[in-house]
Amino acid sequence: MKQIQTPQAPAAIGPYSQAISVDGWLYCSGQIALDPATGEIVEGGTAEETRQVLGNLSAVLEAAGLGFGDVVRTTIYLVDLGEFGTVNELYGQAFGETRPARATVEVSALPKGARVEIDCIARGPRS
Repeated sequence: MKQIQTPQAPAAIGPYSQAISVDGWLYCSGQIALDPATGEIVEGGTAEETRQVLGNLSAVLEAAGLGFGDVVRTTIYLVDLGEFGTVNELYGQAFGETRPARATVEVSALPKGARVEIDCIARGPRS
């Protein structure tokens, strides 16, 4: 088992890793819209948060030598399912023709008042 850590994504705000690589799989913790430089949620609403979340997730994948094309499963957590269209459009742009399995759920709250969180599982190198 190998911990994945990069300063290009926000530091964990609790006792967990940005990602763990084990037996050829990468398990990425959920990313919210924290700016890695400031540790604060980006401003601008759901679209800006989604862009930051996807950027953070991409940075963690890249730190493991992977990309969105290696992702096999995601979960999207939304505080307001009414924002699904916005998030879905940006998610589609980021993943392109890659179509991992996915679940989207509405939650009552996310850390630091975030509106969006995304986690993923990807094919990765053997640890």
